[in-house]
Amino acid sequence: MLADTAVLARDCAARKVGLAAFNVVLLDHAEAFVDAAENTGLPLVLQLSQNAVKYHGGRLRPLGRALIELAEASTVPVSVHLDHAESTDLCREAVELGFTSIMYDGSKLPDAQNRETTAEITAFAHEHGVSVEAELGEVGGKNGVHDPSARTNPEDAAKFVADTGVDLLAVAVGSSHAMATREAVLDNQLIAAIHELVPVPLVLHGSSGVPDEGMVAAIQAGMTKINVSTHLNVVFTQGVRQILDENPKIVDPRKYVGPATHLVQEEVERLMRLYAQA
Repeated sequence: MLADTAVLARDCAARKVGLAAFNVVLLDHAEAFVDAAENTGLPLVLQLSQNAVKYHGGRLRPLGRALIELAEASTVPVSVHLDHAESTDLCREAVELGFTSIMYDGSKLPDAQNRETTAEITAFAHEHGVSVEAELGEVGGKNGVHDPSARTNPEDAAKFVADTGVDLLAVAVGSSHAMATREAVLDNQLIAAIHELVPVPLVLHGSSGVPDEGMVAAIQAGMTKINVSTHLNVVFTQGVRQILDENPKIVDPRKYVGPATHLVQEEVERLMRLYAQA
């Protein structure tokens, strides 16, 4: 059933468990994620990033509509989320297409402009019954707000939510995007401090780099929506590479994409249960 991301996140936050949010690159991934959600009986966020839309030729509708239809047909609550959209036009398109939440990423803008634009896109989305995730401005380092050294100030976070009206807030607490190893150490005291002051569910980007025990501790400290992309890409690519190495004559993509996707589904089920038991 198609669900609202903010509603799912608020419910998970109230129960002090994590909400799994996995990024889709191929339709195969989305199908595996939904199958995993149904097997575990747990809610899910299907995420499609601006970069993934670019990969698909800049066309949001084909894969976006497929995600919505998968969510609608699911036996468990599944939301469809636009991730890391720096384009307000893309945000508006996703809202009008039927996505149930969007993340407007104005973190590279000057702080005042980020707040103003985020408030504008939030008002538009709310008029259409769509939830909004956002994040504070760039703190420093080549990875911006997701540099491992970046940290969100709890008071700034609370004011940002008040200024913009967003429904979820991504915060910088020690994770980093595109980590292929799981070595990140999160600042759980900071998570707890932000959680205490910020009235909306918190979102962790760069979760691929966080080991299991670190993720459980972060959820217990107040983190709710857990975004995972690179880790699952690593699982998928390792699976494809092994199959092709062992079977060099294979040319049918179904014979290596299918088994590799199944490995991803197994890992997704494991992560979903981990987050739900935190």
